[in-house]
Amino acid sequence: MTPSPVSPPVSWTQRACFFLFVYGALAAISLWFAYELRFNGGTLLVGAEQAKVDAFLDLQRPYALLWVVPLKFVLLGLFGQFRGVFYYFRLHDALRMAAALLVATLVMLTLPSLVGAISAANPACLPRGVSLVDFNLSLLLFVGFRVSIRTLRERFSGQERTSGVVERIVIVGAGRSGEQLATELRTRRGHGLEPVCFVDDNPAKHGLDIHGLPVVGGPERLPDLVEKFAVTEVILALPSNSAKRIREISALALRSNLRVLVVPSMEDLAGGRIRASDLRPVSVEDLLGRQPAELDDAAIAAMIAGRTVLITGAGGSIGLEICRQVAARNPGRLLLLDQCEVLLYQAEQELISAGAGALITPLVGDVTDEDRLREVFTRFRPTLVLHAAAHKHVPLMESQPGEALKNNVLGTALLARLASEHAVEQFVLISSDKAVNPTNVMGASKRLSELVVQGLQARPGNRTRFVAVRFGNVLASSGSVIPIFRKQIAEGGPVTVTHPDVKRYFMTIPEAVGLVLQSAAQGEGGDILVLEMGEPLKIVDVARQLIELSGFRPDIDIEIKIVGLRPGEKLVEELQHHGEQYRTTTHPRIFRFVAAAPDHAAVGRLLDRVRELIPLESAACKQGLRTLVPEYVPYVD
Repeated sequence: MTPSPVSPPVSWTQRACFFLFVYGALAAISLWFAYELRFNGGTLLVGAEQAKVDAFLDLQRPYALLWVVPLKFVLLGLFGQFRGVFYYFRLHDALRMAAALLVATLVMLTLPSLVGAISAANPACLPRGVSLVDFNLSLLLFVGFRVSIRTLRERFSGQERTSGVVERIVIVGAGRSGEQLATELRTRRGHGLEPVCFVDDNPAKHGLDIHGLPVVGGPERLPDLVEKFAVTEVILALPSNSAKRIREISALALRSNLRVLVVPSMEDLAGGRIRASDLRPVSVEDLLGRQPAELDDAAIAAMIAGRTVLITGAGGSIGLEICRQVAARNPGRLLLLDQCEVLLYQAEQELISAGAGALITPLVGDVTDEDRLREVFTRFRPTLVLHAAAHKHVPLMESQPGEALKNNVLGTALLARLASEHAVEQFVLISSDKAVNPTNVMGASKRLSELVVQGLQARPGNRTRFVAVRFGNVLASSGSVIPIFRKQIAEGGPVTVTHPDVKRYFMTIPEAVGLVLQSAAQGEGGDILVLEMGEPLKIVDVARQLIELSGFRPDIDIEIKIVGLRPGEKLVEELQHHGEQYRTTTHPRIFRFVAAAPDHAAVGRLLDRVRELIPLESAACKQGLRTLVPEYVPYVD
C-alpha cells in the first residue's frame, strides 16, 4: 500500500505572509469602514466647509492605513496570535486578540496629544470617533473570522467525520467534566457520538444551555429522552465519590436499554494523561465510592529513589502493581522475583514497554530456595524488600495445608532472615485480613508469618525494620471474586455466591499498593499496619451490580445461585486480633496494631514445629496448627 504523502512543513516566512495578508486585509477593511460609519451621515457644515472636511478625510484615510495596519499587525504578533494553529481558536486566544486591538486603539487615541492638532498634513492624528468605531469593527471582524474558520473546519472536516452509526447520547452531569466532554465530542466528530442534551441533579441548571445543548431536567427523565431525543447511550460525568448515585442512574439507564459509559476522573483529565472522550464502561470500582488516598509522595520517593528494591511475587496482580509504582519513583535497580517464568516474563515485558527496561532485573526463583535467595542478596544487595509472594487461594490451601505453611511461613522466615543478615534497611510483608482470628489455613499461615517477622525484629544484631501490612480483598486481583463473577456472566450464568449475608472489604489494586508503600515509608520496626477498608460490601449485592452493569437483569437473565460457605470461609472478615491495641498513625487510612511479639528464640521453636506439621495429613496438620495460633478455628471435614 502506498503511504499517504506528508505535507511539507510551513516556514515562518510563509506563515508571516499568510497572516500579513489575512490580518492586513481585515485591519484595512475595519479602518476604511470606520471612516464611513463615522462621517457617512455628513456633518452640520455646509458648502465650502463641508468640502474641506471631505477633502481632509479623502487625504487622511489612505495615509492612516499606512501606519494603523502595520501597528495592529505588530501588536497581534507580540500578543502571540501568529504562533497558534490558525483553525484552533478558544476564549484565551480571543482575549489576547482583544488586548492587542485595545492597545492599538489606545495608541490611536493618544497620538494626537503627542503630535499636535488633527490636520490633513498630519495623518497620524485620527479623529477619536474613528478610533473607537475602528476598535469595535476590528474586534468583530478578527474574532468573527477566526471563529468562523474554526466552526467550518469542525463541521466539514472529512477526517473528523465518521462513516459508521452515530450514537445519540445524553450526558449526566452538567458540571466541568460534562462541559469538557460535550466540547470534545462536538469538536472531534470521529468518535461516532453526538451529544443531544444534559441531565443534572441541580434544579438551578434545568432549562439552561451548555454549548447549545439543553439541560432538560434530572436523571429521572432518562426513560422520556429515549423517545424525545432518540437517545441510545448515557455518559456519566459525575464525581468519583457519587457511588450511590452512579448505581441508581446506571440501573435506571439499563432498564431503558441504554448503554452506560463513564468519563475519566478529573485527576486524569487535569494530568493530561487522557481526554474527556476516552470513555469506558461503568466498572465495579465506580460503585465503591472510595475517595483516592492521598499519599506522601515525597516520603515514598525518598525511600525508593536510587535504591535497589526486591519485590517477590512480582508476576502476581499485587506484585506487578508494586513493580509499576516503584518503577515510577526512580529506583536504582528493581529486582523482580517470581517462581512462575510465564508471569515473570509478562511483567518484564510490561515494564519494558513502560520505559523501565533499564531498571529491572527479572529473577526466576522460589522463596523457599535458600541457595537461590542467598545468591540474590549477595549479588544485588537490596535495600528494600517488598514480600508479596504467597499462596493465597483459600479452598486450595484448605485441602493442602502443608504447602501453605511451606510457602507462606517458611518462605517468609527464610527471606526475612536473609534480609536481616544482609542488613536490608526495610522488609515489608504483605499480609491479609484473613490472618485475624483465622478460620482457614491460608489465614493461619499469614498470622504465623506476621509473628515471624515480629520476632525477627528482636534478632541479635538486627538492623532491618520489619513491617507487616494487612488489607482485604483487592478488586480484580488474581483469585478474587470479581473476575470469577465476570467470567460466569460472560458464560450466561449462574453467578455463584457462597452465602446471602457474606461480606468483604474491597480496595482497588493501585490504592492498596499505594498504601503499602506509604506504610513502608512510615512503619516502625515490629509494626503491624492495617489499611482502612471502608464499609464491607455484601457479595450478593456486588454480584447483582456486576450483572446489571453487563446489561442483564439479576435472577431473570442471569441467575444468582447460593452454593454455601466454602471450607474455612467467614461471613465477615475482621481487621483486629483479640489483645491487639489500636493506634493511629500520621496517615488517616493507615492504623497500627500493637501486641506482645514473640522473642527471637520463640520464632525458632515456632518454625521447628511448622516443619513437623508440613508432612502430616490435612486434619492432623490443622489441629497442630491450632496449637501455634490459638485463635485459629480449623475446618475439619
